[in-house]
Amino acid sequence: MKRHPFHLVEVSPWPLTGSMGALFLTIGLVSWFSGMRPTCCFLGILLIILTMIQWWRDIWREGTFQGAHTLRVSRGLRMGMILFIISEICFFFAFFWAYFHSSLSVSMELGLCWPPTGIQALNPFSVPLLNTVVLLASGVSVTWAHHAIMAADRPGAMQGLTVTVLLGAYFTMLQAMEYMETSFTIADSVYGSVFFVATGFHGAHVLIGSTFLTVCLWRAYKYHFSSSHHFGFEAAAWYWHFVDVVWLFLYICIYWWGH
Repeated sequence: MKRHPFHLVEVSPWPLTGSMGALFLTIGLVSWFSGMRPTCCFLGILLIILTMIQWWRDIWREGTFQGAHTLRVSRGLRMGMILFIISEICFFFAFFWAYFHSSLSVSMELGLCWPPTGIQALNPFSVPLLNTVVLLASGVSVTWAHHAIMAADRPGAMQGLTVTVLLGAYFTMLQAMEYMETSFTIADSVYGSVFFVATGFHGAHVLIGSTFLTVCLWRAYKYHFSSSHHFGFEAAAWYWHFVDVVWLFLYICIYWWGH
């Protein structure tokens, strides 16, 4: 008989398979970039996807059907998500530091101007502005879904989540088209490196957030959320709002001010 509010996790193979998938993915990417076959890379991706599916399934069982996510456990999960988002803020802070370090004190090698000589920066009032509107609209729709869940409005929550996922997919498509139309590459001076690394990692976070919200949409369809028990969705919404705020800084600093 358990006489405490904590959840003691059982033995699980998924941390091991997840770390092995990350190892194979890293080795595979390095090998692929060196001209070898991407077999190891695809194996790593497959392992990571399988681990995600199985691990999420176990968490759904623990929180939804077994009652393991008590009030004390939910409080710990919230704190963990907050600390994770803080670590992500530090991650993107490094990219902004590199950008301003190079742009505010331009070296002679860059032609003493910003953007550097030979770089044709993207028009901030075309696709980047449209992407900004799309992400801001997705922030509104995910908030709509959140309020619908708290009001026990399941159809409204599913509609809001569907709109958010579609807007996330639209943003990814627009960014891919933008990358194909740029006149510079990641190898073109520090501008190209910082631009593609910063916006590329943000695009990866949009993909992760879209996956997160798609899982929440499926869980809402399966009646996993209630007005008082829906931290899985809250974590996804926090993450999505973080992605929105990072994009605003990217748009203002790199697309608009840098242009």
